[in-house]
Amino acid sequence: MRVSKADGSQVFDLQRDALLASGVKPSRLYEDQATGKKDDRPGLEACLKSLRDGDTLVVWKLDRLGRNLRHLVNTIHDLIERKIGFRVLSGQGANIDTTTAGGRLVFGFFAALAEFERELIRERTMAGLSSARARGRTGGRPYTMTPAKLRLAQAAMAQRDTTVGDLCKELGITRQTLYRFVDPKGELRADGIKLLKRKGQSVSL
Repeated sequence: MRVSKADGSQVFDLQRDALLASGVKPSRLYEDQATGKKDDRPGLEACLKSLRDGDTLVVWKLDRLGRNLRHLVNTIHDLIERKIGFRVLSGQGANIDTTTAGGRLVFGFFAALAEFERELIRERTMAGLSSARARGRTGGRPYTMTPAKLRLAQAAMAQRDTTVGDLCKELGITRQTLYRFVDPKGELRADGIKLLKRKGQSVSL
């Protein structure tokens, strides 16, 4: 559950009632008081870390989960890879239920749109870099993740009581960088494996 304001002008009642009616146990409800664009979502982080193979993440509306389409798709992809279902109860995206074939098909459309968005951003970025190089300037942001940081991130994310925001501050990286290299359970992702192999370190899968 999420509301945008923490001043009491918005309440969780409608979302809570809908989730309970769908079969979610009261002890499995998680909440955040934050805007959808805010990175710091301790309730969501705790929820994602608590999910296990065979569970289903249920949200009242799709916009309660993610900051934007790309964030939504990446989050749901992670759930699918972990064999965790995802279900939206109402509003836009109410047909998404990745535990069913029809729901996975609807999610596929969202994923295709997100991929299109990524390609547009990539094309604009490459065009900008080419233009800068033509003027004698070089661009691009260096990696902020190192093998040492990655190993620490793996160990920390494997612990269920780890606060992602605190971990990122300690490592000096963004949440986006963290999740590019490890998943919420501390398992290496493709970029993490590439980084370790590039630095000549062993990788156990």
